[in-house]
Amino acid sequence: MEKAHTSPFSVGLTGGIGCGKTTVADMFGALGASIVDTDQIAHALTAPQGAAMPALLAEFGADFATPDGALDRAKMRQLVFTDQGARARLEGILHPRIREATAAAAAIASGPYVIFVVPLLIESGTWRERVTRVLAIDCPEEMQVARVMARNGLSEEQVRAIMAAQVTRAQRLAAADDVVVNDDGVDALRPQVERLHAFYVDQARRMASSAMRDL
Repeated sequence: MEKAHTSPFSVGLTGGIGCGKTTVADMFGALGASIVDTDQIAHALTAPQGAAMPALLAEFGADFATPDGALDRAKMRQLVFTDQGARARLEGILHPRIREATAAAAAIASGPYVIFVVPLLIESGTWRERVTRVLAIDCPEEMQVARVMARNGLSEEQVRAIMAAQVTRAQRLAAADDVVVNDDGVDALRPQVERLHAFYVDQARRMASSAMRDL
């Protein structure tokens, strides 16, 4: 599959639940990178009047909608964790729409490079070929659990079930070209992000120059 963006350089940002992907992505965005967040796209698709809702309700039934017409995410999460067939049906509806919306957002990106925020980048199998570099946001697993419990009000068992459905920390780090360690607050994140942003800008310029020479 061809890359969906016009810049030849892009980054796939990923990390386990609770690692701080959004915080880090926002910091890159503040420095000028164009951010395309697949989770935000998925939320828009499954919001009231979202583009994916008619197909989702036709597939799973009206009881998977909240009173305001959005996807009942808690109910769907419970279903797909226990039913792999349901997960495949859900992904079959959402993934093509997410790819289309991602491509549209990247096509109008104006930053020096694009960061695609993809929680399940390693698991998806196709994203690694669509980006130039993979950036993993990392923190200890106990910190992930504590953050998600505090943020989402989930039990430890629920959080660990979500983590078990993702690749392991070791697998994610092995697949990454770059790593940001998020275990010591925002002040410790900033220099890591600034260093990588400078590197990515330089790489984007080099790739753009090479592409121009090849024309």
